[in-house]
Amino acid sequence: MPIRAVLFDIDGTLVDSNDLHVLAWQRAFEQVGAAIDAQTIHDQIGKGKDMLVPALLPYADEATQGKAGELHGTIFKTEYLDRVEPFAGARDLLARVHEAGQQVVLASSASAPELEHYVQLLEAGDLVDASTSGDDVEHTKPAPDIFAAAMAKLAPLRPEEAIVVGDTPYDIEAAAKCEIAAVAVRSGKFSDAALTDAGAIAIYDDVAALLADYSSSPLGR
Repeated sequence: MPIRAVLFDIDGTLVDSNDLHVLAWQRAFEQVGAAIDAQTIHDQIGKGKDMLVPALLPYADEATQGKAGELHGTIFKTEYLDRVEPFAGARDLLARVHEAGQQVVLASSASAPELEHYVQLLEAGDLVDASTSGDDVEHTKPAPDIFAAAMAKLAPLRPEEAIVVGDTPYDIEAAAKCEIAAVAVRSGKFSDAALTDAGAIAIYDDVAALLADYSSSPLGR
């Protein structure tokens, strides 16, 4: 069945932001008295703060967890957001999907303001048909809420008519819970084993590689 919509994660997929999020999280955790190494934080990147903070501060009280999440948002917005750059080929891939008559959907655990910033950064306002952010749902990835919300906007589109492109196991797990297949990119710096174990049906180095193989990829078959 032809693919009618492509649901894109943003951080680590379309824009090079994962390492910057790690830095912001490290500083946020330090300010609440927790020293957590970069790799441990990276392994949770792709989740929103509602999922990431409890995973890394499981014994902290609700107030401390909430403060860590707020600090990360402030630190990232004020000190790191302007340093984020699009990956090569990111806008071109969105344009290729659009030109193919498929709907371009952005589905991210990022906040709504961050998502809007990235749309402007990618110069993709004229290409995006729908979007969902972490602010739109109760639970972020790997919960299915973000992709489920996106699919609701695309109704009566069926899961088999959509595909997800993401960089973390959490994107792929969330997609699977919505019965949507997922293609992974390595640009988020997760291992092939982690992406495959989560259920990725194909793995590409980055969005530029996916664009180069578009016609024979799961997006264009």
